[in-house]
Amino acid sequence: MFTIDRDNPLATYEQICEQVAEGVRDGSLVVGSKLPTVRGLAAELKIAPGTVAKAYTELERSGLIVTRGRAGTFISAGQDSAAQELQAAARELVVRVRRWSPQRTEVMAVVAEALRQEGIE
Repeated sequence: MFTIDRDNPLATYEQICEQVAEGVRDGSLVVGSKLPTVRGLAAELKIAPGTVAKAYTELERSGLIVTRGRAGTFISAGQDSAAQELQAAARELVVRVRRWSPQRTEVMAVVAEALRQEGIE
């Protein structure tokens, strides 16, 4: 389900986050889809469990996934599809711009200008 590109400049946990966001966006991960356990995915990808846990924490914070204790981790039903798509796009933007280490105010100004140019006030 997931792959890690060791040559990718993104951190491993960010690659996982990006792949989940893309899966939600393209429909390959639908609401209610169960994700692998932290240990299971770590073993599959041959990475540290803490790396997967960090990705899952970020994804849960963004609202894309929800963890239900021993039942597992699932793609969240907490948002409607438009909100999920917006959240996924925002997460992808954050992951991409992090490479350039911009200041938050700079990112916000660029996004605000792009929204203005599209007529979204």
